[in-house]
Amino acid sequence: MRILIVEDSDSIRQMIEALVAGRGHEVVAVPTGARGIESARVRTPDVILLDLNLPGSLDGFEVCERLRAEDTTRAVPILIISAMDDAQSKQRALGVGATAYYTKPFSPTALLKEIEALRPKP
Repeated sequence: MRILIVEDSDSIRQMIEALVAGRGHEVVAVPTGARGIESARVRTPDVILLDLNLPGSLDGFEVCERLRAEDTTRAVPILIISAMDDAQSKQRALGVGATAYYTKPFSPTALLKEIEALRPKP
């Protein structure tokens, strides 16, 4: 599967990239929301792992909303991975189209299980 990671923290982005690439997934990892949207437009991913606190003019909420508005990414699962653990942030993320919400620190095993559950059946 092609997985797009949108995460501004180098260490977290590299850890998630190693985690999912280690399972044989093709990974593209970018540090900003604008680059995430651009990457998703160039080659539609199968799953998007998205942080909410991103630098620049597009936070994760806005990225999720824009991806949901585009035909090519409307149905792509978007898994939020965020340090924001309040109910309002979770509700807002789900309201703009997030598929699931993981709070940092998250369980790598749980994340991998979620990704594997999204794998298309042959």
